[in-house]
Amino acid sequence: MTHARQQHPIQVVAHRGASEEAPEHTLAAYKKAIEDGADALECDVRLTADGHLVCVHDRRVNRTSNGRGAVSALELADLAALDFGSWKSREAKEAWSGRDEEPDWEVRPEDREETSVLTLERLLELVADSGRRVELAIETKHPTRWAGQVEERLLLLLKRFGLDAPDTAAESPVRIMSFSARSLHRVRAAAPTLPTVYLMQFVSPRLRDGRLPQGVGIAGPSIRIVRNHPTYVERLKRAGHQVHVWTVNEIDDVDLCVGLGVDAIITNRPRAVLRRLGR
Repeated sequence: MTHARQQHPIQVVAHRGASEEAPEHTLAAYKKAIEDGADALECDVRLTADGHLVCVHDRRVNRTSNGRGAVSALELADLAALDFGSWKSREAKEAWSGRDEEPDWEVRPEDREETSVLTLERLLELVADSGRRVELAIETKHPTRWAGQVEERLLLLLKRFGLDAPDTAAESPVRIMSFSARSLHRVRAAAPTLPTVYLMQFVSPRLRDGRLPQGVGIAGPSIRIVRNHPTYVERLKRAGHQVHVWTVNEIDDVDLCVGLGVDAIITNRPRAVLRRLGR
C-alpha cells in the first residue's frame, strides 16, 4: 500500500444509512451507520408539498412506507403519520422464517421516531451531535415538479447550519450529488465552494475521456461501470477528478475499488466494508 493511500484512506459512505440492517433513510439506519464507524452518510432529498426536504429515495412512498402517493403531493404532517420501518421487519421475518434465530431488525412501538419520515434538518442535527466528523453526501432527485426550488431550499437549510459556504471544497463536510447536471449547475452558481458529484448510470460518449460537467470535481460512477470499464477510473483520475462509486456491497467489488484507488465507496453495508478495509 502506498504512502499516499495511507494518508488518504478510502472514505466509507453509508448508502441511505446502514440500509442493509435497518430501514433505509430512517433515523435508525443513520444512527447505526454512525455507530458502525461510517465516514459519511448518503441521503436522497425530495421536497414535500409544503416545502420541507425529506429523505426519501422514490418519487412515491409506496415501497418504503405503509402509505401511498407522491412525496411532492404530500405535506410533512401526512408523511409523519406514516410508518417507514415495518416493511423491513416484514422482509426480515420472511427471510428468517423457519430459522431458530431472530431477525436483526424489528420495529418496536417505542422506536416510532426511529422509523418515522426523516427530514434533512433532523439528519443534519444528528450529524452535528455525533461527536466526530461525519460527512454528508446529499443527492437531489430530478425530475420533480419543484425543479430549482429543491436546490434553493437545500442551500437555505445548509446555511442555517453554517454549511453552505466552506472555505474550500476539500474542507466541506457536505457535498451535493445528482444525476442531473442542471441541478449541480444550480448549486455551483449559488454556492461555488460546495463540492459536487456527478452521478452516472452509464457513461455518455462525450464524457468517456474523463471529463465531467463544468465545475464538477467528483465523478460518481455505478459499480457496474467500474466493473465493465475499470480503465475509466484511471481516465477520471488523470483528469484530476475524485471517484466515488455506488453501490458497493460485495467483497469482490470492494477489492476492485481498492485496487483502482477510488476515493469513496458508497455501500449499504458500512461495517462490512470497513472491516474489509482493515479499519
